[in-house]
Amino acid sequence: MTTLAITGGIGSGKSEVARMLAEKPGVRAANADDEAKRLMVEDPQLRAALVRKFGEETILDDGSLNRAGLAERVFGNPAEVQALNALVHPVVREALMGAIEQAKRDGIILFIYEVALITETDVAEVFDAILLVDASVETRIARVMARNRISRGEVLARMSHQKPPDVLRPLADYLIENAGSLDLLRGKVDDLFSTLVDL
Repeated sequence: MTTLAITGGIGSGKSEVARMLAEKPGVRAANADDEAKRLMVEDPQLRAALVRKFGEETILDDGSLNRAGLAERVFGNPAEVQALNALVHPVVREALMGAIEQAKRDGIILFIYEVALITETDVAEVFDAILLVDASVETRIARVMARNRISRGEVLARMSHQKPPDVLRPLADYLIENAGSLDLLRGKVDDLFSTLVDL
C-alpha cells in the first residue's frame, strides 16, 4: 500500500483532487480537519482535556463541541492556538496511524490523507509521498470568494494563517498546478494515480 498526503493552501483545489482520487478503485481517503472535529467530540479524554483548558463552555448543552466559541477564543492568539494544537494533534496522529494500519489489513492500495497543516502537525514522515496542489494567489482568492461568499480581505486573512506554497514546495514529491478546468485537473489526477499505483 502507498500512502499519500495531499496538502495545499485554501482555494488550491486539494479537496477536489482528494475527491477525484477517492473515486478510484482501491483507494481510501481521510481528512485531517474532519478527523480533528470528530475526535474533539467523540474522544472522551480529548473532550475532558479541552474542557480543562478552555472551560465548560467548550461543550454545548446538547453535548456537541462549541466550535464557534472555541475558534473565537483562540483566533489571533498564538499561545491559545498552540495550546489547542498540543491537545488535538497527537490524538489525530494516533487515529491516522490506526487508519493506515486498518487500510493495510483491508487490502487498500492507496491511502490518501488531506491535510492543510502538514508542517505544523508533524505527520509528513508518516507518508510515502506528499502531493502539493497549487494555483496562483489570485486564482485561489477568486475561488474562495465565490465558494464561501466572503470578501477578498477575509480570504487574505485566512491565507495569512497558512504556510505559503513556496514553503511547501520543497517538501512535495508531486505537484499539481490547478489553474485550469476540472477536466484538465482530472487528467492530471489520473496520471498521478497511475504513477502511484505503479509504485
